Amino acid sequence: MAHIAVHTELDLDAPLLVEGLPGIGLVGKIATSHLVEHFDMVEYASCHCDGLPRTAVYEEGDRTIRPPVRIYADEDHDLLALQSDVPVSPESAPEFASCVTGWLADHDVTPVYLSGIPSETEDVPKMYGVGVGAGQDRLADHEVDLPSESGMISGPTGALLAEANQQQLPAIGLIVQANANFPDPEAARILLTKGIEPLLSVDIETEKLVEQAEDIADARERLAQQMREATQQESSQAKPLGMYQ
Repeated sequence: MAHIAVHTELDLDAPLLVEGLPGIGLVGKIATSHLVEHFDMVEYASCHCDGLPRTAVYEEGDRTIRPPVRIYADEDHDLLALQSDVPVSPESAPEFASCVTGWLADHDVTPVYLSGIPSETEDVPKMYGVGVGAGQDRLADHEVDLPSESGMISGPTGALLAEANQQQLPAIGLIVQANANFPDPEAARILLTKGIEPLLSVDIETEKLVEQAEDIADARERLAQQMREATQQESSQAKPLGMYQ
């Protein structure tokens, strides 16, 4: 039977849940992983929802077997973080969204859903917020930007927001420009500093994400250079021959 199993009893008061499913630029996954590490969050619950693959995961230096979709908690900040080590297929997204949303409503949890929108900008990524019910008020209170264009959120994150809207569960969606081809820790940093920080009224150290962004930018440039060199070597072209070649 589809359910979410709570493993540890904690005293949480109307917490926020930050969702980190894999998506464009892996922005949600990177942001939630950073939150779990930054706040030293404890494993709180696991998701056993229809449509999730039956896989077992483990971590380096630890023999413990865990389900692929887990919820971590920080009691001090009334914060939950949903981490997933597997993608949720579009076909399974409605069942997954119904399972998660029902549990959120039963436990007075306000979800914050994270999504990347493909962009090739070299400037600081832009972020805006959408919401359901009181989620819109929280965005306005913290002066999170309105959408600058019309759009649609698809996949499991879109299904979660659609389910929240159908059930009239207060919810927040944060959308950030992100690279569609590479992990984008800079976009994840914007989600944390421009979205999660004001919503939680906390400071989140993001220097590690800045370093990751620089490393990935260097790796992207090296890859681009390799691709340019490969193209030059393989493509048809005319070039001068030296006198003695």
